[in-house]
Amino acid sequence: MSMTAERKQALIKDFALKAGDTGSPEVQVAILTERIGYLTEHFKTHARDNHSRRGLLKMVSQRRQLLDYVKRQDEARYKSLIERLGIRR
Repeated sequence: MSMTAERKQALIKDFALKAGDTGSPEVQVAILTERIGYLTEHFKTHARDNHSRRGLLKMVSQRRQLLDYVKRQDEARYKSLIERLGIRR
């Protein structure tokens, strides 16, 4: 299991811009980052799992698109988001 419902709710609570916010780019990027981290650990023991690797590449691409969108809209918001998540860019 990649992420528990409690962990997902905690991420939503931490990154939401307002109450009930589940679709903002910040929340989406945080959830994708958590899933990417899980799959990265998964590949350390299951190196030949190519089906999951394709899903990982799609998630990384989706996260990159969302981060590019946030950067276009507001540079300060982008910088604070990547700092909070610990993403290097």
